[in-house]
Amino acid sequence: MIEDIPLETVDEIGSTSDALKARAACPGSEAALLARRQSEGRGRLGRPWRTVDGNLHLSVLLRPQNLRWPGHWSILAAVALADTVRPYVPADALRLKWPNDLMLNGGKLAGILLEAGFAPGPWLVIGFGVNLAGAPLDLGRPVACLATAAPAPEVFADRLLHTLQGWRRRYAAEGFAPVRAAWLATAHAPGERIVVGAGGQRVRGTFRGLGDDGTLLLDRPEGELSITAGELE
Repeated sequence: MIEDIPLETVDEIGSTSDALKARAACPGSEAALLARRQSEGRGRLGRPWRTVDGNLHLSVLLRPQNLRWPGHWSILAAVALADTVRPYVPADALRLKWPNDLMLNGGKLAGILLEAGFAPGPWLVIGFGVNLAGAPLDLGRPVACLATAAPAPEVFADRLLHTLQGWRRRYAAEGFAPVRAAWLATAHAPGERIVVGAGGQRVRGTFRGLGDDGTLLLDRPEGELSITAGELE
């Protein structure tokens, strides 16, 4: 049975994900940790995630029965995040960018970092960073925030946890198909030309969709390519 996850809030911490990873190494229940400020927050590839007062710094410790398809969880987390943000923004303003960025009118609104392990049992820590109140302006790429439309971080975190658990229940009952369909409805258009940085190379192709394991599918002149890890440019 997938139950609600209790939310713990702290004023300041190094990293919410690091704190929950330490808990994951010991038997215990699922947990969620929200920090008003982080001093060592990070995103994909070890990039620092800048703290801005009023933004969301939330990590969730899940203990799924298995992690056979880790790519499913990345897609599921992104879908839950998009659903939580959607009531606060104009229709069609959101776009999911593979593997787990959420864009608002072309600027990065949110990012997700997943880390997993298998001792003492399967565990997954999902870190969510969302620009609710403000966005750093010196990152060298377009950014976005909810600004005046933003709820308090505690309110947003509670809604996100509720939505995440709802999608977990549907995933358990129906499999990956509805999760994938929801992600595709908010993501790249079929046939769109995209460039992916993967394995130190830039790979160009036409977006075809997501594989059964959550990987990115590209059509290329030499055939279909399935990308497990990478970053869209």
